[in-house]
Amino acid sequence: MNVSAAGPSQGANSSPSGGSERSERGGPLTEPIIRVVDMDAGYEGTPAILENVNFDVGRGQVFGILGGSGCGKSTVLKHMIGLLPPLAGEAWIDGTDIVTAEGDDLLAIRRKFGVMYQSGALFGSMTLLENVRLPLEVWTDLPDDAVDLIARMKLELVGLEAFTGHMPAELSGGMQKRAGIARAMALDPSMLFLDEPSSGLDPITAASLDATIRRLADSLGVTFVIVTHDLGSAFVAMDRVILLDRRAKGIIAEGDPRKLRDDTTDPRVRAFFRREAEPAPA
Repeated sequence: MNVSAAGPSQGANSSPSGGSERSERGGPLTEPIIRVVDMDAGYEGTPAILENVNFDVGRGQVFGILGGSGCGKSTVLKHMIGLLPPLAGEAWIDGTDIVTAEGDDLLAIRRKFGVMYQSGALFGSMTLLENVRLPLEVWTDLPDDAVDLIARMKLELVGLEAFTGHMPAELSGGMQKRAGIARAMALDPSMLFLDEPSSGLDPITAASLDATIRRLADSLGVTFVIVTHDLGSAFVAMDRVILLDRRAKGIIAEGDPRKLRDDTTDPRVRAFFRREAEPAPA
């Protein structure tokens, strides 16, 4: 299947109410760099958490995967980065279906993106500089001075240039998250996948992290896919989002999060974006 022909089907989850064809920040939707097609998300041997999920992520966008606890947000992310095979469907990353890619093709596509896990996943026995150096040491043949320079540049991008010699335990939670982003950027990926980057952070620190993400997207053109339930992050940092619903087993809204908050007529969508009590099921 050619990626140019791959796209959301016209099923129940492909055109949710409240969708937007434009981004307030980015104007018309940009060329898709990521496409999830007819995906059933879940774990082998158990019923699907989500069914027939379809969405595109435009190049250079900050894209959010939102929803309540247990709706399958992180599971979808694992399918998209090739960490876990979906029960069905495809996940196209810059022209390659990561679900079926193997060998050198799989390694090549994985070089195009970086991942920051919820905890930051820094190695506690390494300094920040050593943590950021690690992907460069593993995946490149660059000399040590070049590796060191690049790692320092990545830490500078997230405002941690003064903390290169610090151990992760010596830093705040927000600084650890920013260091995780710096390491995810070490190989100059065109896409970054972040799992709950603001989880456990106070509002001020979370806002600072949102500003960092927005600045990196705007200045470097990096595409971000962010799993979160943090509405503050969605409204401040994100161009487009999808809203997953556990009972519907799919996407119930897609578009600019500010428009979904202000204009939706779906009570489930309104409850989520306005932090209201969820309506009782019919």
